[in-house]
Amino acid sequence: MGADNAGRQEAPVRQDADPAAVRALRRTALVVVALNLAYFFVEVGVALAIRSVSLFADSVDFLEDTAVNLLIFIALGWSLRARARAGKAMAGIIVLPALAAVVMAVLKFADPERPDPLSLVVTAGGAIVVNSICAWLLARHRHNVGSMSRAAFLAARNDVYANAAIIALGVVTIFWASGWPDIVLGMFLVLLNFTAAKEVWEVAEEEDLAAKALAGEAIDDD
Repeated sequence: MGADNAGRQEAPVRQDADPAAVRALRRTALVVVALNLAYFFVEVGVALAIRSVSLFADSVDFLEDTAVNLLIFIALGWSLRARARAGKAMAGIIVLPALAAVVMAVLKFADPERPDPLSLVVTAGGAIVVNSICAWLLARHRHNVGSMSRAAFLAARNDVYANAAIIALGVVTIFWASGWPDIVLGMFLVLLNFTAAKEVWEVAEEEDLAAKALAGEAIDDD
């Protein structure tokens, strides 16, 4: 563990973000908020109509991304330590879609009905366009403001992967009249979100260590 911390300190996060980079990220975050919130209503409506676990999990993902980017917009003016705490909070936010997918999957175990393949493909196709735009907008900011920008980029990137998987699921369900592929994909989304949460938490920990170093506090290497 001590070696791991030492490795992290060899490549510390930036202590002071460039004001121009902060302003640019704030503008980008607001655009991403608008895109995600709008498509959330589209996708959640379709997911509930066709009883799709994976599509429901992905719709909650849009809501999660809205919350993450709103938090980014608010917290960018805070101190390094406060940003680290916000990064940890965002790691918690990222797991919410995973928990939602688990709940819906459990409820569907008793009746694994196949969701409509065409609705899956069309809706996920729209989602992948929205998330690709968001990931592209956020990509240039992901190393500028520590866990703040990294959290937003990771969320958008993982959504693109999830949307591609849902499109593949739609094709599979054309030939396989079962709801189990939809349930399995929902569990895949759980894994993606927990992985993103772990990465964001680790970056926030780095910022916390940097804040302690600036304050002259002792750093626990355990």
